[in-house]
Parts: sequence; C-alpha cells; structure tokens
Amino acid sequence: MQARRRPVLISAYRTLARALGPLFHLLFWWRSRSGKEVASRKGERFGRSAQARPPGHLIWIHAASVGETMSVLPLIEDLCAAGNRVLLTTVTVTAADLAATRLPDGALHQFVPYDAPGPLTRFLDHWSPDLAMVVESEIWPCLFDELRSRKRPFILLNGRLSDSSHRNWSRFPAVAGYIFGCLDLVLAQSDADAGRFRSLGCERVETPGNLKFDAGVPEAEDAEILGLRTQIGDRPVWLAALTHPGEDEIALRAAVRLSEEFPDLLLVLVPRHPARADDISRLIGEYGLTSARRSAGETIAPSTRVYLGDTLGEMGLFYRLAPVTFLGGSFTDVGGHNPVEAALAGSALVTGPQVANARAVYKEFWAGRAALRASHPEDLADMVAGLLHRPEDARHQAERARALVEAGRGAQEKILQFLQPYLKGPAGDRKPEAEREQGA
Repeated sequence: MQARRRPVLISAYRTLARALGPLFHLLFWWRSRSGKEVASRKGERFGRSAQARPPGHLIWIHAASVGETMSVLPLIEDLCAAGNRVLLTTVTVTAADLAATRLPDGALHQFVPYDAPGPLTRFLDHWSPDLAMVVESEIWPCLFDELRSRKRPFILLNGRLSDSSHRNWSRFPAVAGYIFGCLDLVLAQSDADAGRFRSLGCERVETPGNLKFDAGVPEAEDAEILGLRTQIGDRPVWLAALTHPGEDEIALRAAVRLSEEFPDLLLVLVPRHPARADDISRLIGEYGLTSARRSAGETIAPSTRVYLGDTLGEMGLFYRLAPVTFLGGSFTDVGGHNPVEAALAGSALVTGPQVANARAVYKEFWAGRAALRASHPEDLADMVAGLLHRPEDARHQAERARALVEAGRGAQEKILQFLQPYLKGPAGDRKPEAEREQGA
C-alpha cells in the first residue's frame, strides 16, 4: 500500500463526523422509535461492546443488510470450520436477526459503529481484527482511513460499483485514489466492476465471480408447504416479495386489476421489513381486499385475497407457494434484491427496472429470458397475468433462471483461494482484551 498524504476533503470529513457526535445519539433515538435500531445495543453503534474479543486470529466482515449477509454466510461457515474466528457487523436489525439464527460456532455479531473517528477507534481498539473485509459497496471514508493507519490487511469482498458511483468518485481523483488505495485487495463481482475499481486507484483487483450465485436453495419445511397449499387449494397464486414502501401499493393495484381476469387469485405479500406489517394490513383494507396474517397464525380462507407474510426466514416457503414472483426493491431507489433464491426455488421472476444492487445478475437474467422487466408499475399486472395464463412459459423461464445460477456458481471457492495468504496468522497468539489489559 503506497504512503499517501490524507486529502483535505477526508480531513474535513473526519472533523465534521467528530463534531456531529452528539447528533448520532439523536439519530439513534429516532431510528429506534421505528424499530431500525435495538435500544439495548446502542453502545455497539458507538464502538462499545459488552462482549470480549475472542482469542486467536480474528476476521472482521462487514455486511450492511440482509442481502449482503446472506451472500457471506456460507463463506463465514467455511472460515469458521477452518478454525478462524469471525466477527460479522451489520447495519440493519433484520440482518442482525438473521445473524442470530444463522451464524456458526466461532462467529459473533455486532452492529457496525458510526463512521466517525471516536466510534471507529473504540471499535478497532477493542476487536483488533487481524483481517478486515467489507462486502460489496460499503465504502466509508473514516473506516477506510482508520484501517489504513493500522496497517491491517483490508479487502473488499464481492465488490461492486455502479456507473453513477464511479462517476461521483471520479470527480474527486485525489480523494478516490486515497480511499481506494486503502484496499489491499478487491474481489470484484464482474469484469465491469473490476475496471471501475482499477480506474479509481485500487492496486490489486481480482474477479472470482459473484458470491450471490453461490447462495443455497432457500429452506422450507415440507409440512408448512403442504399446510398452506391445502388452504389455497387450486387457486392461482402470485407473490410480491421483499417489498418496500410504495411497492405495496403497486402490488395491491396489480392485485385489484388481476382480479378481473382471475376472480379467485391470491396475492402473497411479503414486505422486506416485517415491522411494517400493521401499516400494510391497513393498506390492504383500503384497497377493499381481505387478508390473513402469517405472524398471527391466520388461515387462508376462500375469501382471503392477500396473505401477508410478515415473518422472517420463510422466503423459501413463500417462493414455493407461487409460480410467479414480483421481486421488490426494484421500483424504488433501494436498488433491487438478489434474485438467486427465487430462481433456485423455481418461481418465475418479474422485476422493476431499478436493480443496481445486483445488476450483473439481472443483466444475465434479462438477456437469457430468465426474468421479465416491468419498466413501469403499470406493466406489472400484465406481465404477471401473462405468466399465469401460460404456466408452461413460467416454468421454462424459471428453469432458465436456475440454469444461469448453476452456471455462475464457484465464486466462493475462488475467493477462499485468494484469501489464503491473509489467513496465515498464528492461531493462538492473540489474547482476549481483558487478558491483554491485565498484562499491559
């Protein structure tokens, strides 16, 4: 890593972040009111942890949300199986909930600290990771700057960079060169991403493929599938999955429109954040539709028009119920969600156009006729109707999607090979923080 002087803009960013420290408390309070923070774990967001650092070689992996967390869980399992300790940090509560149920022995979870000198210094002093990795596009100036100063190996895992982000960074070449020069290695999702990272100053960039193609088939209990299919009977079903505010209305408008062609049609509506379920339930009523809620154990009656899947960890179940899926996050600035799980579960996909989070995957899906793209919300009902009217077309589309996923697998094995030089550290030469302090 080349020695570079910190640019003025980075110094200004650090100064501003330090000055805004009191506002982070207000931000935390505001977000916790809507369930976006866990009040009892506030200290973690400020770099303070109630957990001790485990002994041995510690790998820190930061994944912002559920999608990124899902993509790295199999990698974490392999790292822990090889004797490494892994600290996973996330931003969102839903990702934390997922980590609580899916992390293997040898791994633990914390919320990532705010991108400011104070919280990050406390965090890094406490955990002292031997290797740090951030997932996809988690590029934060203070974080990168702090890791540069500590001279620990630092890797961008499954890296992606959109055209717009690349243009924005390119406007400040000195800043971009400093920030991206902090990375020892970038493992990019695609050749296009790799080129963007190189142009911004990353010295070593490899392209092992996209970890999201290595996702496992989403699990579902056979008894749960059978129970819901028995309630549904022979009614046609479609799924609106991982929806965000604004997309629930799009799905419900489509449901009303589709009811003209399919009078007994059932919509399974699964919001990205189950905490919104009460608001969505009221919204369903405003559209004149009857509903049943999964979290309340309500059954699907013949009069039920919307089944609200307001639970976590059951996407495998919902994908298997519906031969056609609208995958949310694609009509909002969220940037879409990973379509691989839906493809592996055998549901034919319809998406909106805004899928920057997984654009490489979607590009292959659209080009290979493995997914349909609705350019406008008004197109959604017609595309779903077409697949429901022609179930063979839906089945063939889903088969093409699964074939593309199977062909794209293998990134994890290649990534592990690239990581090997950074995993070679004395396994038992680190002591928990309490012991280090006692011996100081």
